[in-house]
Amino acid sequence: MTTIKNMINTIKLARKSDKEDYMQHFRLVLLGISTIGMIGFIIQFVFSVIQLDR
Repeated sequence: MTTIKNMINTIKLARKSDKEDYMQHFRLVLLGISTIGMIGFIIQFVFSVIQLDR
């Protein structure tokens, strides 16, 4: 029962982010996705250029 009360209190205390906070989080998420994508692209490019002979 304590867990349910804690969940209800957490929901009551939660507030909606304002536009500035939302945009900052959005930029950070885009930066992270772009960085991961670039790392993946570079790895794929390097392995396509340097083909290992077996």
